[in-house]
Amino acid sequence: MSTSFTIHQQEPYTVIEFKNPSMMDPAELERIAQDLYHLIEAEDRRKIILDFEKVQYMSSQALGIVMAMRKKMAALKNSKLILCSVCPPLQQLLKITGLEKLLTIKPTQREAVKVVA
Repeated sequence: MSTSFTIHQQEPYTVIEFKNPSMMDPAELERIAQDLYHLIEAEDRRKIILDFEKVQYMSSQALGIVMAMRKKMAALKNSKLILCSVCPPLQQLLKITGLEKLLTIKPTQREAVKVVA
């Protein structure tokens, strides 16, 4: 598993906390993508929270990973993908790209786990 994030259970969710302020390195993002897709495809995790509290910078590749996860999970019954603790510059990026309308975004992890899955 990637060293770029930690995973823990906050029932019914699998919470993924990114550790690095930058999600810009293509090679590292490729590893992250493989690990995240594995959680959905191989481990059948259907309720996932992505916690971006420590993330300040994100490339279009990182956004693509989030959208690919959304697409994979949309094909599964009873699935839910939530983003939380997204800093203002990243919120602006999601707004500019129109992705904020497609994603569930909560201000904190505590509020994200309250979402009825």
